[in-house]
Amino acid sequence: MPQSLSKIILHIIFSTKYRAPLLFPEYDNEMYKYLAAGCKALKSHAIKIGGAADHIHIAATLPRTVTVCKLLEEIKKSSSKWYKGKDFRLKNFEWQCGYAAFSFSESHVQNLINYIERQKEHHRKRNYQEEVRKFLKLYNVEYDERYIWD
Repeated sequence: MPQSLSKIILHIIFSTKYRAPLLFPEYDNEMYKYLAAGCKALKSHAIKIGGAADHIHIAATLPRTVTVCKLLEEIKKSSSKWYKGKDFRLKNFEWQCGYAAFSFSESHVQNLINYIERQKEHHRKRNYQEEVRKFLKLYNVEYDERYIWD
């Protein structure tokens, strides 16, 4: 095959530094659009973006020429800088250093979209850390509790 073709769908989760509730609802749509534009600049297609006051979920494709690490580094860096300028309360805004990223089947994308759309409702019952632990267990990802939260 002379071409290199791929379609990798990711479910990406990352939080604000120390899970500070700084993702204000009045900026949600702008933040989601900004993150989507950051994905697009790297040839990733943001399928759905949503979140809660302290974290973001992104369903996106991973282009064959970009690593997960590079995608996240770029969108987190640029969105953090942009968001700090939105409001005086955000002057010290930061994303956490790490992230969680899981592969997702095309046949289950609608379920992922639905899950992301219900984030605010979902987090009335479960906090960010409980949610991430659930995904780590579901995907059999080994981790050390001492190093995943910042």
